[in-house]
Amino acid sequence: MPHKRIDLAMPEGGTTTSVIFASPHSGRAYPPEFLSASVLDERSIRSSEDAFVDMLFAAAPVFGAPLLKANAPRAYVDLNRGADELDPAVIDGLKTSLANARVSSGLGVIPRVVSNGRAIYRGKITRAEADRRLSEVWHPYHITLSRLTSDNLRRFGESILIDCHSMPHEAIETFVRAGAPRPDIVLGDRFGSAASASIVALVEAAFVRQGFRVARNAPFSGAYIVQTYGRPARHQHAVQVEIDRALYMDEASIQPNAAFDAVKARLTGAIEEIASIGRIGSVQLAAE
Repeated sequence: MPHKRIDLAMPEGGTTTSVIFASPHSGRAYPPEFLSASVLDERSIRSSEDAFVDMLFAAAPVFGAPLLKANAPRAYVDLNRGADELDPAVIDGLKTSLANARVSSGLGVIPRVVSNGRAIYRGKITRAEADRRLSEVWHPYHITLSRLTSDNLRRFGESILIDCHSMPHEAIETFVRAGAPRPDIVLGDRFGSAASASIVALVEAAFVRQGFRVARNAPFSGAYIVQTYGRPARHQHAVQVEIDRALYMDEASIQPNAAFDAVKARLTGAIEEIASIGRIGSVQLAAE
């Protein structure tokens, strides 16, 4: 891959908060050899991408927080999966694999399908190709995120990861009662196991103050990243944020819609408030 695998934007004046923002699924640098190996057209293959989420959260460094983002797309390697979530149905010569529902459905660390179960490849890729993607994309991303987390624990006594994603508008249809308002944002904390209740409440309040309707854990409670980096007993918190794509983009054409700038401005207000959580002694607050 000739392009840079990940980007880390750091605050110009140095980190001033224990909050880290990260966007693992907004990468849109599709290698030509990957596209040529796929049966999908360029628009279809982007359907599982959290398009423009990195742009929506771009202001994080302005408020003293780092922003880590992937450039490689989710369909190429999924950073929200474990490196051992390998799919024998898409990787040739794979002797053993971690069997779970995600891998079985084609959504392992090297995805077999995009949204709606559409196959990416004509056949299988080699194990060497899968290992190359992990070494060039997966490991650098998680090494960087682990380092940021460790630095915050050492400097601030805590670390708060905001794991930024988007969700298809239709994804929440079955989780909303008829006539009930749809959430704009779903926060996932693994039902309380990935972050302290006080910190999640502060994150939720920041979005609510910007006019967003917020739900928790349904239909998305958080996957590998939140599960791995959320250790509240160690003052290490992780909250997944899922934003309804219809708020800011046309899902069919994968283009920002007329409301994009207004939604980004509201999110920037929430980012500023969330960054401030890491400056007000959240460790003490969480212990109260």
